[in-house]
Amino acid sequence: MESIILLKGNVKHPLTLDPGVWIFDDRKVDLHTYFQESKKEEDANEKYTKEVSKHWDREIREGAVFPPTLKTEKKFQKERILTGTFGIPFQPFLENAIPHESAWAVSFVGDDQTVTMSLEEAKEVIFGFSKDGKPLKADGPIHVYKGDGSTLHNPFKNVKEIIIK
Repeated sequence: MESIILLKGNVKHPLTLDPGVWIFDDRKVDLHTYFQESKKEEDANEKYTKEVSKHWDREIREGAVFPPTLKTEKKFQKERILTGTFGIPFQPFLENAIPHESAWAVSFVGDDQTVTMSLEEAKEVIFGFSKDGKPLKADGPIHVYKGDGSTLHNPFKNVKEIIIK
């Protein structure tokens, strides 16, 4: 139970977060590359259209190429999970908790300190939950990274509770 994190405070729905299951979540991001990638917002419909167009162009030039077998894909996915360093965006959890209109800040409470930031700044936060394929047991259950990447090498660690103010 020490890996469970409570999200509570000035919200309509308090949440209980379990970082142990985030490894199976499609929203997870690779922390080795996440902060180096551009954060350009792209319309989902536009992104889909570009991907389909690219695929169509390739098939016209090269002919249909069959994807690797499902067995091969699963092998590479399993290897990636067993060796990867992952995080997950905080924003979906915050939206599901539904902060009240009067909410203005988020406090991440750790063992020996608390970090407080504005609600807008907190929406960009990434929770680190896995390093080299292992859960963060020694200084976890999560690490808090600011969305701008400024805390990439020095995240806030040992976060046990999140309080919306």
